[in-house]
Amino acid sequence: MNRTLTRLPDWTLLYVVLLTVAYFLLTHEGLYALDDYYYARYAHQLLTGTFYLAPDPQGLLHDPLKERYLIFGPVAGLFALFGFNIISATLWPLLATLGCAGLIWRLYRRREPVVASGAMLLLGLHYFTLNLTNYLYPDNILMFWCLAGAATLLRGREPGRRAVWWGAGFALLSFAALLSKETIAYYLPFYVGVLGLDAAQRQHSRFWLTALSTGALLLAGYLGFYQYVTHDALYRIHLIEHTNEYLKDGNFLAGNRAALLARVTWQPLSFFVGAGMGLLLVLAGGAVGRSSGPAVTRQATSDRWFWLVLAGITLLLYWVGSTSLSQYNPITLLPRMTTPLLPPLALAAGFGLKRLTKRAGRPAVVAGLALLLMAAWLRSALSVVYAGPGLFLLLLGLGTWLRRWPARLAPGTPALAAGTVLVLALALAIRPVYFMRKPSVSEHFAQARLIRQHLQAPARGTVLVDDYLIGNYDFTYGFRVPAGLRYRRYWARDSVRLVPGEHAWLLLNRATLSNDELTRKLIRYSPDSVLSWYPRRQLVAQDGRVELYEVELSSK
Repeated sequence: MNRTLTRLPDWTLLYVVLLTVAYFLLTHEGLYALDDYYYARYAHQLLTGTFYLAPDPQGLLHDPLKERYLIFGPVAGLFALFGFNIISATLWPLLATLGCAGLIWRLYRRREPVVASGAMLLLGLHYFTLNLTNYLYPDNILMFWCLAGAATLLRGREPGRRAVWWGAGFALLSFAALLSKETIAYYLPFYVGVLGLDAAQRQHSRFWLTALSTGALLLAGYLGFYQYVTHDALYRIHLIEHTNEYLKDGNFLAGNRAALLARVTWQPLSFFVGAGMGLLLVLAGGAVGRSSGPAVTRQATSDRWFWLVLAGITLLLYWVGSTSLSQYNPITLLPRMTTPLLPPLALAAGFGLKRLTKRAGRPAVVAGLALLLMAAWLRSALSVVYAGPGLFLLLLGLGTWLRRWPARLAPGTPALAAGTVLVLALALAIRPVYFMRKPSVSEHFAQARLIRQHLQAPARGTVLVDDYLIGNYDFTYGFRVPAGLRYRRYWARDSVRLVPGEHAWLLLNRATLSNDELTRKLIRYSPDSVLSWYPRRQLVAQDGRVELYEVELSSK
């Protein structure tokens, strides 16, 4: 194999890892929402021995996040190793994201170097893959388990493998996914289909007997555990159904029936294009069809169809499937919900990219035009992600019909494959680099520094904060707020009562109070209006856009 191609996956992996780590460090905004706060709190409880499992005694809505042990369990270990802070809290999603790139590299760096490079770029530099690295959400962690499990199913059934070990590994990885997030269930129809096909052909019996027996033992232990703790072996399923019942006013057969037709027809396509996944869909479409030529192996064809069918079934379930067994409630169209779909789709797209660089001509023209149409339809900053590769593929397709097209860049040459990967790498890096250069929208680290420096024991009194920080201020203290300090909302200023020796502070985070996501729903005041409520104030410290004042209250 040409040296250019053999080294291409190595350089691609290095590029993806460096850009991912840079994005993690330069765009980190601290806590984002309730999810990462709760997972961090459960990890802290696990580490300190205060975590307990028990059903809600009143049968009310219970937090389903508490059942995802492989989200906060590893975080507890990271807290023990690196201390309690937001970086150690989010290392697990970062490692899972990098692990996906490493798995693809390991799978195809020698067998299919163009596929490996394309898939690593399409998955690793997809904006929302990067965006989820620095929040303690389950999605990228689940993505890692999904990819690892599917890869184990693919490789473990190959001739010459130790089928028993691979079968057990497949069951363990699928169980790990279940302990991370429930949407691993979207892979189940594909797994059942592969099992049925193998059974019909009487193949891979040792792999499946081991996988099924190991899975049965794990599932029996899991259900037995819930039976012991909650007296309900199916507690987790009932919890999900209870959550869906609680939220039924927004589902598509009760409170939102008018939106059902749009949700199962054009909305998913619009969502995928708007989320930047149109590039993956177009390239995966290029992988459909028969392969020809002496260089095409039976193994490559088998792998290509494995990822295509898995991506197709998962895509169909996202399009029309339901998150509930008792009512029809399609999954919310949010980018972070698509992470199980991304690995097979990216690998299918990698095979499509390889085919386009080998054939060019009409397929490349069609793919290029499709991407340019998406760019024109969006007419936003995201259009550049489609326009760059679209123009390149269109030029590639038309160029093969030109007499003066350089021979070194002819279809099937290593130089053309490397050039295509380079164009893809540059186009996908534009959006992440843009966000890496933007100022912080939360000033989490500046705010945490001020709290650590000035609002610690032996200080005593009340700290007045905004409606966002009031829900998670104890995170900065490692969930152990000094006994002498109380936190209250700005608007509670008239009800604050101080005793001799106590002080009142105003913590003003101008980034938070100007954050569009918060001001639309939660925060209804500006920094100037807050300051007007506290005319008797003295600046104590300032760090960036965060200010700490000592204030005098009328009730003092």
